[in-house]
Amino acid sequence: MRWSHLSAQPGDATLLDRAAPAAPPLPLALPGATVRTFDTPGFAGMTFYEVRAKSLINRVPGRSRVPFEWTVNPYRGCSHACTYCLAGDTPILLADGSTRPLAQIRPGDAVMGTMGAGAHRRYVPTTVLDHWETSKPAFRVTLADGTRLVGSGDHRFLTDRGWRHISPAEPHQPALAIGDLMLGVGRFADPPKESPDYQAGFVCGLVRGDAADGGTAVESDAWVRADGYLDDVSLTEAVRWPETPTSDWFRGFLAGAFGAVGHTDRLTVTFSCGDAPYLRRVAEALTHLGLIARGPGPIRPGTAGRVETERHLDAALRFRHLTGASMEPLDASGVGVRQERRLAVVDIEDLGLTLPLFDISTGTGDFIADGVVSHNCFARNTHTYLDLDAGHDFDTRVVVKVNAGELIRRELRDPKWSGAPIAMGTNVDVYQRAEGRYRLMPEILAALRDHANPFSILTKGTLILRDLDLLRQAAEVTRVGLSFSVGFVDETVWRTAEPGTPSPRRRLDAVRRLTDAGFRVGVLMAPILPGLTDTEESIDETVAEIAAAGATGVTPLALHLRPGAREWYASWIGREHPHLRSRYRELFGNGSYLPRAYQEEIGARVRMAARRHGLHNATPTTAREMPTPPATSDQLTLL
Repeated sequence: MRWSHLSAQPGDATLLDRAAPAAPPLPLALPGATVRTFDTPGFAGMTFYEVRAKSLINRVPGRSRVPFEWTVNPYRGCSHACTYCLAGDTPILLADGSTRPLAQIRPGDAVMGTMGAGAHRRYVPTTVLDHWETSKPAFRVTLADGTRLVGSGDHRFLTDRGWRHISPAEPHQPALAIGDLMLGVGRFADPPKESPDYQAGFVCGLVRGDAADGGTAVESDAWVRADGYLDDVSLTEAVRWPETPTSDWFRGFLAGAFGAVGHTDRLTVTFSCGDAPYLRRVAEALTHLGLIARGPGPIRPGTAGRVETERHLDAALRFRHLTGASMEPLDASGVGVRQERRLAVVDIEDLGLTLPLFDISTGTGDFIADGVVSHNCFARNTHTYLDLDAGHDFDTRVVVKVNAGELIRRELRDPKWSGAPIAMGTNVDVYQRAEGRYRLMPEILAALRDHANPFSILTKGTLILRDLDLLRQAAEVTRVGLSFSVGFVDETVWRTAEPGTPSPRRRLDAVRRLTDAGFRVGVLMAPILPGLTDTEESIDETVAEIAAAGATGVTPLALHLRPGAREWYASWIGREHPHLRSRYRELFGNGSYLPRAYQEEIGARVRMAARRHGLHNATPTTAREMPTPPATSDQLTLL
């Protein structure tokens, strides 16, 4: 469905009354489209574009590998997905060691992320892929070191117990709790204000440091800054040691001293010269600002003494941020992520306010928000077909064909319509959360029933049970194929790979209820994930539960990764299961599909498990004969 297939008549009534108009325009002109947001927490931050489509039944392109010709997709975009947001003033760690407020981050910026698993994560530079703003109910999380983070309830932070939502909307989602230890470096220091005391301290540190180093000064940023400061401070006064230095003076003094006698050795900041009193002043300034100083110790005539900071990321960042010294970009790639007691959660407070919040997506799937590792939102590539962006828009800008019911009746009674089987759920789930509000499927099902047109539905949504009576009525006059997509039953994998969907066991409960109602329900065991859910144990456990739910057959489908989806899944694997990266490169190469031999092996193992558990296992041929379509597109929740 391209935008050219859509039009909206001004003044048309829409399906819902409790919606408020929203401002965001569509990326392309679509005259008369109704734009809505809703005041319910489940749809906070989402925008629905209600359009009156010209057509609903779409022909599948001839080059497609799927075994059906016609589809119906009443939605574009998916409200299954989650959005994770923080306050706009939250400082984000850039790859060079500086910080910038989240609201000012832009796509293409280099920020710091992490790679690895559990406690074995390391910092790595990563690129910002998308940035957006929304409004959501806000919560404040306070840590023992005084860090305060304002975010939406569904935002996730990395703790010693794994990724935790501030206040999850669903009971199955892991929640942040008092006492959890955040991972990271802790609160970023506020940058210095260039007050008269800071400027005087800077000039003192630079000039005295140059004298202590033998007067070898060369033109540098530090000297350019000092020249500007001398318009406001007296050189004679500045080079005197103050009787009671202020914090601003100490900050400026260290920035000037670094410009004269300082250098970095990866994470360590070192000051080196032969003037012991001067180095003692440097150590005093570091200690005053909460940084541990090593040295200077005794200095023999003709040699240089040294004062150093600790060799870890926290100290390196704190020095940079507190002093504002002109330094080379920070190189923290490969540094281990730490957890400390001072990053323990001490309070989680519902602010009772809906605030403007922001989020980004990055190549690693995370970023560092005010010193703690923060999860970002995943993106989807398919939404670009609508000229919407591939990240935030897929999750939060959902196109709804509000006239789906009348459209399908008109198209079904067209003399040119052949009555061919129609597949639903082949692009996005027709029983996603938005269907609970828009209720498009009852009208579609009633029309298919009235015209005795065969159809199939593939879904992960348990909302299908709402329409059980309509499905029964349709099954009395035509062929109705129902399938659920359940690739695995491992709860841990589900929470990370498909967090916005009903749990696999809830889906299997729906299979059981549909089976009890007399339907033959097939299960597409899709996607099977190499290295994660393709083990004998995982396959056997999943098939056993599918059989116990009463499914009439199980058809395996190994993961495939089309362009766009491939990049996002690669980021997820690199972040959650880095040990599998080389295996995926070997299996997929530059293509979208797994090797034929691998797919055949998976199929054989699923067939053997099906026989063990008394479950007929559909062969690829019989699966194609079923009116239920394989889930070749139903993998978006992984990304």
